[in-house]
Amino acid sequence: MQGEDPFEQGTASILRQPKAVWATAGASVVAFMGIGLVDPILPSIAKGLEATPSQVSLLFTSYFLITAVAMLVTGFVSSRIGGRKTLLAGLALVVVFAALSGTSSSVAELVGFRAGWGLGNALFVSTALAVIVGAAAGGSSAAILLYESALGLGMACGPLLGALLGDASWRYPFFGTAALMAIGFVCITAFLKEQPRPARKTSLLDPVKALGHGGLASVATSAFFYNYAFFTILAFTPFVLNMTPYKSGAVFFAWGLLLAVFSVIVAPRLQKRFGSLKVVGGSLVLLAADLVILGYGNHTTAIVCTIVSGAFIGMNNTVYTELALGVSDAPRPVASAGYNFVRWFAAAAAPYLAPKIEEWSNIHIPFVVAAAAALLGAVVIRVRRSALSREAEELEPKHATEDGVTVFAN
Repeated sequence: MQGEDPFEQGTASILRQPKAVWATAGASVVAFMGIGLVDPILPSIAKGLEATPSQVSLLFTSYFLITAVAMLVTGFVSSRIGGRKTLLAGLALVVVFAALSGTSSSVAELVGFRAGWGLGNALFVSTALAVIVGAAAGGSSAAILLYESALGLGMACGPLLGALLGDASWRYPFFGTAALMAIGFVCITAFLKEQPRPARKTSLLDPVKALGHGGLASVATSAFFYNYAFFTILAFTPFVLNMTPYKSGAVFFAWGLLLAVFSVIVAPRLQKRFGSLKVVGGSLVLLAADLVILGYGNHTTAIVCTIVSGAFIGMNNTVYTELALGVSDAPRPVASAGYNFVRWFAAAAAPYLAPKIEEWSNIHIPFVVAAAAALLGAVVIRVRRSALSREAEELEPKHATEDGVTVFAN
C-alpha cells in the first residue's frame, strides 16, 4: 500500500459491501468501543467501589495484559477452527464478561472480569480484519479502510456511550456493551459464512520467532514506548480532568474523532509526501511536547491537549501498522501478532504506573515520563532509520502481492 492513497481508492467501493462485511465491521466498532468505554466513568467507578485511582487503573492493565498474551494464541486458534468460529468465541466471551463487569461488587472482581473481556476482545479483533478482507468487495484497500474506520468510530464512540449510560450508573455501560455485542453475535451468525482456513497452521511460537528479525523488533520496541505514552493519556487523564461523565465523554469523543480522521485520511497523505519514518518520528516528538504541556497547563489547556493528542495517536497507529507489516519477511498475521505482543505490554503498564508515579511524586511527573517514552520511541526510529528503510524497500515487491492482513494492528 506504500505510495497509494487508500482513502481515495476505497471511498468508491467501501459502501458496496456484502452483509457479512457490515456485520463484522459493526461488531468491530463495538469491540473497539470497549477500549475507551470506561474512560469517562473511571472516577465514578472509583467512588462507587471505594477504590483509589491506581486500583481502578487496573481495569486497563488486566485488559491489555491478557490482550498481549492472547496475541500468541489467536493465530493458533483461528488457523485451526476458522475465522467465523473464532469471531463468535470472542464475541461470546465479551458478552459474558462485560455483563459480569456490571455486576461487580469490588474492584478486584471488576479487574478480573475485564481480563476475561480482554481475552474475548483479542480473539475477536485479531480475526476481524482477516474476515473483512476475505469477504469484502472492492479489494483489500477498501476492506482495510473500512476496518480503520470501524476502529476510529469505536474509539470515538466508546467514551460517549460510557458517558451517556454512566451518568445514571457506572454499571450501565458494561450492560450496554454486552447487549450490543450480543446483537453482533446474532448478525455474524446469520450473515457470515465460514472463511477458508490458512494453508499452514500457526504455532504458538511463530510470533516470537518473527521478532528475531531486527527490523520488526525495532518497530515493536518503538511502538512499546509510544503505547506507554498513548495509554497514559487514555487511562490517567480522566483523573486529572476530574469532570462529570458527560463532559469527560465529550472530551474523549472529540479526541476519538481526531484519531479517526488522522488515522484514515491524514496519515496516508503525509506518508505519501514525506515517507513513513519521517511522519512517525515527527508525530512522536509532537506527542511528547503535547504531553508536557498537558501535564503543566491549566485545566482548559489539559482539555485541549488531550483532544489534540488524538491527531498524533491516529497518525502513529496507521504508520506503525504499515511498518510492522512491511519490514520483515514473516507472514503478515505472524509479524503483526509478534509486534502486538510487545506493544500491548506497554498498554498494560502505563495505566498502573501513571497513578503510582503521581503518588510517589506529583501530578506533573506521569506526563513527563510519558513524554520521555514518546521521545524514546522516536529515537529508536531515528537510530534504525537506514536499516528500516532498506529492509522495507527490499520486501515491498513481496508484500505488494501478498494477501496477508494485520492482526489487531491498531
